[in-house]
Amino acid sequence: MTVHTPSIGDRRSIIDRRQLADRLAALAGSDLQPSAMRLLREALDHGRAEIARRLAEHPGNGRAAAAAYAFLAEQIARLAFDFITTRLYPNPNPTAAERLALVGLGGTGRGEMAPFSDLDLMILLGDRRAPWCEQVAEALLYLLWDLQIKVGQSVRTIDEVVAIAKTDMTARTALLEARWLWGDRELSDEAGRRFRREVVNGTVREFVTAKLAERDLRHQRMGDSRYVVEPNVKDGKGGLRDLHTLYWIGQYAFGVDRPVDLVEKGLFTQAEYARFSRAERFFWSVRCHLHLAAGRAEERLGFEHQRQIAAAMNYTDRPGKSAVERFMQFYFLQAKTVGDLTGLFLAQFDEQMAAKGRRFALPTLRRRPKHLAGFVVDRGRLNIPSDHFLADDPVRLVGMFALAAREGLEIHPNAMRAASRDARLVDQVRDDPRANAFFLEVLTNFERPDTVLRWMNEAGVFGRFVPDFGRVVAQMQFDMYHHYTVDEHSIRAIGLLAQIERGELADDHPLSTALIKQIQSRRLLYVAVLLHDIAKGRGGDHSELGAEVALELAPRFGLDEAETETVAWLVRHHLLLSNTAMRRDLADPTTIDDFVAKVQSFERLRLLLILTVVDIRAVGPGVWNEWKRTLLRTLFEAAEERLRLGHKQRGRAEVVARRHDALAAGLGWKATAHRAHVKRLPDSYWLAEPAELQLDNARQVADAEARIGELAPSVVAADDPASGATRISVFAPDQPGLFYRICSALASAGANIIDARIHTTRDGMALDNLLVHDSRGGPYRDKRLLRRLADSVRKALEGGSLPEPPALAPLGPRIEAFKIAPRVMVTDRASRRTTVVEVNARDRPGLLARLAHAIHTEGLTLHSAHVATYGERAVDVFYLTDSAGKKLDPAKSESLRAALLEVAAAR
Repeated sequence: MTVHTPSIGDRRSIIDRRQLADRLAALAGSDLQPSAMRLLREALDHGRAEIARRLAEHPGNGRAAAAAYAFLAEQIARLAFDFITTRLYPNPNPTAAERLALVGLGGTGRGEMAPFSDLDLMILLGDRRAPWCEQVAEALLYLLWDLQIKVGQSVRTIDEVVAIAKTDMTARTALLEARWLWGDRELSDEAGRRFRREVVNGTVREFVTAKLAERDLRHQRMGDSRYVVEPNVKDGKGGLRDLHTLYWIGQYAFGVDRPVDLVEKGLFTQAEYARFSRAERFFWSVRCHLHLAAGRAEERLGFEHQRQIAAAMNYTDRPGKSAVERFMQFYFLQAKTVGDLTGLFLAQFDEQMAAKGRRFALPTLRRRPKHLAGFVVDRGRLNIPSDHFLADDPVRLVGMFALAAREGLEIHPNAMRAASRDARLVDQVRDDPRANAFFLEVLTNFERPDTVLRWMNEAGVFGRFVPDFGRVVAQMQFDMYHHYTVDEHSIRAIGLLAQIERGELADDHPLSTALIKQIQSRRLLYVAVLLHDIAKGRGGDHSELGAEVALELAPRFGLDEAETETVAWLVRHHLLLSNTAMRRDLADPTTIDDFVAKVQSFERLRLLLILTVVDIRAVGPGVWNEWKRTLLRTLFEAAEERLRLGHKQRGRAEVVARRHDALAAGLGWKATAHRAHVKRLPDSYWLAEPAELQLDNARQVADAEARIGELAPSVVAADDPASGATRISVFAPDQPGLFYRICSALASAGANIIDARIHTTRDGMALDNLLVHDSRGGPYRDKRLLRRLADSVRKALEGGSLPEPPALAPLGPRIEAFKIAPRVMVTDRASRRTTVVEVNARDRPGLLARLAHAIHTEGLTLHSAHVATYGERAVDVFYLTDSAGKKLDPAKSESLRAALLEVAAAR
């Protein structure tokens, strides 16, 4: 068990153990323990405040802060131990069995603790558990707990230590870093010797295999990406735990006591260790600041803390990039460094530990391609024959990745190290047709373009070869909608595109899977997906700026003039399909007119649909859902029909007639009853609602009107698998404020409205269909909750006076982190018969109900509402007329804008 004491300046200003020991020894009277507690509590508070002050003065020196926190906790444990063994349970003549040592494990053993880390403490006993030892151990733990120190504790004999280390890999890892803190030092040393002799010897392969498997599982649990925009500093991919894993492997296999010793063992060069040390220092700084900001042991670097920590670490705004974005970009660059170092470390470890021709604790690929263009295959991985091979012909910097993609090979870390070192030379061949052909081959690889592009990105070759892409490397998107950095999002979108092309996502995306087989140029689509977000962070409209970038890059990649024009169009309009589908009334002919006028061709429509699907899917887990699929498909089919038929009214009439016929076949009603029902509802209803829902609505209407007496509001709450939400269908006499009553009731019940389609029959009845999610963003599963939702809406509709608007939920700390300027846009051109109003605001419960109340107060009639949320941003669109059924005049539009803006801006 190693003894490594970190360097800490002016220790006595943190805690003066000797002085405090004297004060504890001087205590007298019957209240020894409370008095000791008071002294230790004061010392602990003082020490923590001093370390926090030092960190504030030197915000980038987190490793010193971590060492200081460990030192403070260690001194408190020593003082508590001495107090217990000398004052509470003195034992001046211990027997051979009454031996006791305090041993730090894990981070405590390394001498590194964040402000609210657990004190990992093992109380080591001799050969057996003597009563005095048990008594001291119990008293010590209770005293530490009373001091509100979180203790990860164990009480073990040496035999128990050895036994558990043999079977439990987590315990073995913790013991690997065990360090004597206080008590019987010889006992601690003996445990260390037996641990090395009986556990470590001969088990290096077992340990390395287990640690790498554990790392992979941890990465999967944390999102399996270094570029998650709310990363876990400790356990996330590219975080502190990955650095620790490298140290553990070196410590287990070579017995190193400090990370710097990895250089002496040949596992890192001096320059690589400097990168290791810089990343470790940065992550410790972030972790310590995060604990202090959260006031607890928080490891997820959430949005609510990112601005605060960026300011604490002295990051400032720069043109086009805020302080928090600069801070997070540096964070992700350090996470990338950790990934690079992991590959290099394992390669060197392989070289030293593996048998000739094989890999250590990893599978060996035996396949050897025939055409290697001068490259070599080393233990199943693509390598370079000499250190200057890439520099001799910089085209090889791109060609190496094309060869790896073509042959399905991994790239040897030595080759990756050379590529990283020589990446700047790719500037010389950026316009070389061979290099661009290689790049296009990687980008359009059928099997794994995302994997190889990620390797190119990690080597720094991607960003040098495509400088516009280099500008978005590690660039975070500071919002709650996007889960990944811009570069990772784009690479994931390319991977999803390849999966669709291979038919692997046919169940999720049958339409895209069919359409991708019909497109004329697959390389055009891959380039468009790569470039769709390439101009983010430049301070303007990234779609417009990206189209300009596409006009320059596509010809360089080898695309012809027609392909380049289409790529630029797709980049410029890559949000057109999703914005139209989610923010506009798809039953309004003007919506389809405007959309088709921009698309103009079947080929663009197919390409745009596929691009939109992978763009949404690549945002992050849980973003894609059935409701979005339904909206996109509805718009696609309407636009395709318009392009095919040419004349919109003919197509509209055909769709309505088909829906009437489908309803008749599904219901089996008498012809007269069927005709009466279909005549009551306008064409917009038959165009907007899915056929299955029209069946349900018809049955609901018939049931409601079959009841004897006055027609009461009919409310049905049911699962809607097609949208992945819960449907609330309301059939009731139309009245002013009806939509507001519904929204208010649902808000009070905790439901989140994601879409609303509002219809009025020709005889004055309202037939409204709303889709809602529960607080977790999914459909309601509990039948009791469904009944409660329906009852809440029914009571609101049966009530007399309008209910008071629900209070807006207070902004939580995460939402508060985002600055969203409220905006209200009013237009008469988006619909022939209504005025369309779009409201942008920070999303929160009760917002839609308050907007509906403002619309009602203005005396307006609501014809449809479309609700979309993008993380913290709500985008709600309303189709309105005045009380006479006409579009709003300028005065009423301005009055409405002011009323809605007041709601949107409320805090």
